[in-house]
Amino acid sequence: MGRRQELPLYQNIEIIAASAEGKSIAKIDGKVIFVPWAAPGDIVDLQVNKKKKSYLEAKIVKMHKASEQRISPACQHFTICGGCKWQHLPYSQQLTNKHQQVKDHLERIGKINTQQMQPILGANQEFYYRNKMEFTFSNMAWLTDFDKNSAYENRNMNALGFHIPGLFDRVLNIEHCYLQASPSNEIRLAIKQYADAHKLSYFDIKKQNGFLRNLIIRLSSTGEIMVIVVFFFENQEDREALLAFIIKEFPQISSLMYIINEKANDTITDQEVICYAGKDHLMEEMEGLQFKVGPKSFYQTNNVQAYELYKVARNFAGLSGHELVYDLYTGTGTIANFVAAKAKLVIGIEYVEEAIEDAKMNSRINKIENTRFFAGDMVKVLDDQFIATHGKPDVIITDPPRSGMHQKVVELLNRVRANRIVYVSCNSATQARDLELLSEQYQVTAIQPVDMFPQTHHVENVVLLTLKN
Repeated sequence: MGRRQELPLYQNIEIIAASAEGKSIAKIDGKVIFVPWAAPGDIVDLQVNKKKKSYLEAKIVKMHKASEQRISPACQHFTICGGCKWQHLPYSQQLTNKHQQVKDHLERIGKINTQQMQPILGANQEFYYRNKMEFTFSNMAWLTDFDKNSAYENRNMNALGFHIPGLFDRVLNIEHCYLQASPSNEIRLAIKQYADAHKLSYFDIKKQNGFLRNLIIRLSSTGEIMVIVVFFFENQEDREALLAFIIKEFPQISSLMYIINEKANDTITDQEVICYAGKDHLMEEMEGLQFKVGPKSFYQTNNVQAYELYKVARNFAGLSGHELVYDLYTGTGTIANFVAAKAKLVIGIEYVEEAIEDAKMNSRINKIENTRFFAGDMVKVLDDQFIATHGKPDVIITDPPRSGMHQKVVELLNRVRANRIVYVSCNSATQARDLELLSEQYQVTAIQPVDMFPQTHHVENVVLLTLKN
């Protein structure tokens, strides 16, 4: 066997720019090095830990000079928890990085002229903006205060928090998360304290055993609170005791629900959700419209910025009241219902049947009569026959998942030739890929990035495409 090649250590290297996925970059001998938790202007020693043909990945092992951009992160879990990758940067710099990230993707992948790109719309709230958080119970805590002299049986290995990046079986116990407002932290900590005191077993993902599995907390803009506890198996006595404790300690909870998930994976889309106390949904509000949000419903996780995002999409759509609008990947019909007052008819299509039922319900709640919703795989539902039956759209709004649109959907849009397409995306790289394909029939006439997720590298982008002459 050949000797394993030792990976190099580079000294006194300057970090030169921010990059994708929250990393920064350095260059050595023309080769790019991706570095997490770095800031442009840092002078550091880098230990390479991954070597690819066209790039390297490395970690900082010594800081010689900290960048002037750096600030002290608010969260004690920063760099261990993988959630907020940019807390060490001022928010203004985060916005600059996100704007540049979108610009680079559109120009490099989509071959798009970005002169018409507007400055990114930043959020007024840098912390405590998420309306939904999902936490994991695990009996394999990631120990940050490890003492090798402490006996294993004396360590509390139970954790309620987030998975360590790259380690499916290790969970970091979260003391305080800065992404969701009170009483999220208080509810989570109280549940963990109760579980530890009553010796309830935490889930072991390798052995597939343990009572407590997941915790989901949703907060609405109307002040309502939904808590969902996911158990691995039924134990009525312990389950009811825990749920009774939660509702007693936090009587302001408007919806307390539970799930018995005996599957190997954590997804709950195919699971029965049982209401223990309160109602089985939350109500959201946007511009006077009411939206019913169930335990499985998708709703943008930043209420305030979602409103800004939808206003951009509606403005780009340029509706006068006479248009037939197709809303692709409509989810629970939030955009469809939001723009309906300015359209003749809005047709929404979505894969998840429960989401379509929510969309129909949201139309009924708001007495909106000019919407129609259809459930099914976009590639199978949206075809030439569907267009022939329901009419050629004047405007198409599309908000696909991170993977972007299927190539067959893009090909259909090129054939349909709607006057305008408004493309909302949470991944500007896949958006740029689709835009290049759409350039067969369309030109980009407006670009507006919107920051939905401060402290992270994620960014939304809205693009208006108009039909070429």
